[in-house]
Amino acid sequence: MITKFDSLFAGHVDMDNVGYAGTAVNDRSFSDEHLATVFDKTEAIAKLLDHLGFDTFWMAEHHFQPEGYECIPNLLLLHVHLAHLTQNIKLGCAFNIAPMWHPLRLAEDFATADILTGGRVVFGVGRGYHTREVESFGNPLLDQDANRELFEEQVDIMFKAFNERSFSHHGTYYDIPPKVPYRGYELEEITLVPRPANLPVECWQPIQGGTQRALDFMAKHRIKGIIGGGVAEGGVMDATMQDYQAALQRTGRDVELGEDISVGFHFFLANTQEEGIKLAAKYYEENVKMFGPLRLHRGLSEQQMLDIADPARAPFAGLPSLEDAVKSGAVLCGPPERIIEQLKVVEEKYPGLDRVGMSHPVGTPQALILEQLEWLAQEVMPAFKGKVEAAVPAD
Repeated sequence: MITKFDSLFAGHVDMDNVGYAGTAVNDRSFSDEHLATVFDKTEAIAKLLDHLGFDTFWMAEHHFQPEGYECIPNLLLLHVHLAHLTQNIKLGCAFNIAPMWHPLRLAEDFATADILTGGRVVFGVGRGYHTREVESFGNPLLDQDANRELFEEQVDIMFKAFNERSFSHHGTYYDIPPKVPYRGYELEEITLVPRPANLPVECWQPIQGGTQRALDFMAKHRIKGIIGGGVAEGGVMDATMQDYQAALQRTGRDVELGEDISVGFHFFLANTQEEGIKLAAKYYEENVKMFGPLRLHRGLSEQQMLDIADPARAPFAGLPSLEDAVKSGAVLCGPPERIIEQLKVVEEKYPGLDRVGMSHPVGTPQALILEQLEWLAQEVMPAFKGKVEAAVPAD
């Protein structure tokens, strides 16, 4: 039963000339001053979500993007700041990209944020999908096997650091602690200082490919999964929901379908579905422009990934359309009663699902995001158990 509403913000600045016929992604380059407006935008969204009764505000970690799409490099630092400006909302890491960190530094920083915010920061880890980011930090992404092996070892280390008073780890990539003398003795174990105040650490991870290896690894560490809503596609993926349930069951857990999963949707409220598609098509297209060439939108041909970079060819290249995404249920669009109906179908089909993420594509301006989130809280969220109190108009 859906009782929790979240929202995700990848960290895009406001931008003009969006859509397939608009400015090409690689031609965008904003000033330092405009890129920094992402923090004011994030603050405004966080304050509104907190006021409206949303459960968790998820943000994404990214680096080196003068194009303006994902401009938040340090989630934990920002989350401590946002905790001072809000009262109740949880602040989610979607996601800290482990291959861009030393695992002990990430564990320490999360533990510090956990303590300073009274447990309002929600941990999340990912493997990354930008070569410019991960490879620039000196770790593999083009070599997907090496990337996964590194990621899994890093996560193993972090959970040891969280859960054990002192520990050691000797693996392929890390030797913790090194065999060195220290103040008259040789190191055998090491202690994370501080450790999180709230244990066990709740952790989330995106489910993209959903291989058995990946899902079994998540199940081993009790890592919860987020499907859709953060890249070009969203909505429920039936096979993934079933495969994740099976992975949890292989650990001996008796779980309902949808349990420990969050499903993310892009949404656009309007008086009619046709009006919503007309309003929002350019933002959907900008999102596909950004994420399609990164192979995060299924079904694009090699030619389409070339065409999408050319504003003259892109509108005629048979690229994904918002109309088709709405028909498939990947994007929720239309009047409040239509959105409620679609979410109720999802709720009925997946009895263990208690959380959905309702967000907007990169390129959507701040004013429209705030307007849409308030409308959602007033006319959609009250239809779900425990959310009647959320329908409070903003000051």
